[in-house]
Amino acid sequence: MNIQIQLPVSNIMTTNLITLDVKESLDKAEHLFKKYKIRHIPVIENEKIIGMISLNDILRISFADGAYREEENISSSIYEMFTIRQLMIGNLETVSPDATIKEVAELLVKREFHSLPVVEKGKLKGMVTTTDLIKYLLKQC
Repeated sequence: MNIQIQLPVSNIMTTNLITLDVKESLDKAEHLFKKYKIRHIPVIENEKIIGMISLNDILRISFADGAYREEENISSSIYEMFTIRQLMIGNLETVSPDATIKEVAELLVKREFHSLPVVEKGKLKGMVTTTDLIKYLLKQC
């Protein structure tokens, strides 16, 4: 088995991204997490990535309000107390599209991240997740 770990991460990253504007609501974030079955959403302001919100961030505050809700149209009072900016992780670590798969894997392990934004010249180009890495490895077997 010859796994190509020196390939650019752009070969395995997800490019069809779901994003949130920093001004959008946490209800919208929860809806997107459910609809697309994803765990991380880049937060955008003026077309630039400024943070990342995770499903765990939502679950953490939802727990205080009766846990994650299955119903689609129920609003949560706890969501009205917080903004995306307050919950998101800012000062993100990012990688460039030409970073190698190996470099990205090492960074994910070292920093205990589950996803990294792929950014070129300040513009969000994609996301690479631990799932992307596992899918790539499985294709190589």
